[in-house]
Amino acid sequence: MEEKKIGEVTHYFSNIGVAIIKIDKEGLKIGDTIHIKGYTSDFSQKIESMQIEHKSVTEAKVKDEVGLKVKEHAREKDEVFKATA
Repeated sequence: MEEKKIGEVTHYFSNIGVAIIKIDKEGLKIGDTIHIKGYTSDFSQKIESMQIEHKSVTEAKVKDEVGLKVKEHAREKDEVFKATA
């Protein structure tokens, strides 16, 4: 499976396990698989829910900052990739 870089983590809230991701290229929607990779982070997961400004959304566009519940610890500056078929 190929991957395409779509953005980076701008903030991580450890108390609730949520990463804020700034999307630079290509949109993102529920059901997409992402890969978060950084100095100490390296995991993939399917997007089950996301929020923009505390409102649930089904998709995010370029330049959006979206909050995602993540299964592992993410860090600022971690790169975010979207899996493509």
